[in-house]
Amino acid sequence: MDATDMDVEVNEQHNRIIPDTSSSSKRFALKNSIQTNFGDDYVFQIVPKEDWTTMAVSLSSNSVKLYSPVTDGTLRAWDTRSYQQVSCLNAGPSQEIFSFSFGGSGDNLLAAGCKSQILFWDWRNKKQVACLEESHMDDVTQVHFVPNEKNKLISASIDGLICTYDTSGEINDDDHLESVINVGTSIGKVGLFGGTYEKLWCLTHIETLSIWDLKESRVDANFEDARSLASNSWSLDHVDYFVDCHYSAVDERLWVIGGTNGGSLGYFPVGYAEGMRSILSPEAVLHGGHGVVVRSVLPSPTMRSVMNNKKQNQNQNQTEGIFGWTGGEDGRLCCWLSDNSSDINQSWISTSLVEKHPKNRKKKRHQPY
Repeated sequence: MDATDMDVEVNEQHNRIIPDTSSSSKRFALKNSIQTNFGDDYVFQIVPKEDWTTMAVSLSSNSVKLYSPVTDGTLRAWDTRSYQQVSCLNAGPSQEIFSFSFGGSGDNLLAAGCKSQILFWDWRNKKQVACLEESHMDDVTQVHFVPNEKNKLISASIDGLICTYDTSGEINDDDHLESVINVGTSIGKVGLFGGTYEKLWCLTHIETLSIWDLKESRVDANFEDARSLASNSWSLDHVDYFVDCHYSAVDERLWVIGGTNGGSLGYFPVGYAEGMRSILSPEAVLHGGHGVVVRSVLPSPTMRSVMNNKKQNQNQNQTEGIFGWTGGEDGRLCCWLSDNSSDINQSWISTSLVEKHPKNRKKKRHQPY
């Protein structure tokens, strides 16, 4: 074959008519996705049960997990003694539950944020008793009953609104919405604090922090530059995100917990009283346990004594000397010890949850939805 023949063949290939499939192909929408494991494990195969009530999914971590393709948007309760499911509440088809909370005057209500709705069940008989669907226009990311006012519920949403409801009596949108706070951007996480839980902290999906007076629906402090303030207060890498906030009622102190993409964390004190607006140098730094984004932080009940550098009593329970636990996108669960413990600056890592992955696979922070 000479050059001329080759040119003719190439031209014929490029001139071939490719049918337009835009009108004949049917497009499909993603209903939802499930994170099958902690790390970068991948799915080998999906095999259904004969009646399609269960799917078996094999993973690269040499584990097999069972999923139900016919159920969605469920809340399940488990007996930790027998590891058996004891209750299942269904939010309905095509629903996804982002947050839930127990409360009510008799501690019998279960509230859940589902899309732009807030659903309520009576936990005693497992029946749905109410649905609020006019307060929010987008996914309800947080619901919290106020600890000292069991009838009061707080909700927060991607639409930027924080709503307060009175859940006594027959719950409805018209009569039970008490107040609305407009944060102005998508809300990721909120928490109640203060002596009578009159204050509220709010972390957004663009990594800003704000402090609110809940009873007055008034902003006490707005930290639009929270990451920059935190980054400037320590010598480690730039703070890329915030994981959570932690409040000590005894010390009347609030910390915002910021992290880097390299897995380091800092507990940054937040100043917000009397017009003051500051994020100070971290009083605790967790470094060396994770190599990627940290998604969750659980402080130990003894964290206050650790922060105050008090001596630990050897006869106290096994949680003494433990600062807290963290979980990251690397699949690691890290337990952090205080400086007063025998293993200074060491972290225990649950390597059984981690599988080795190819070096060329890129790490990225998972989106919340």
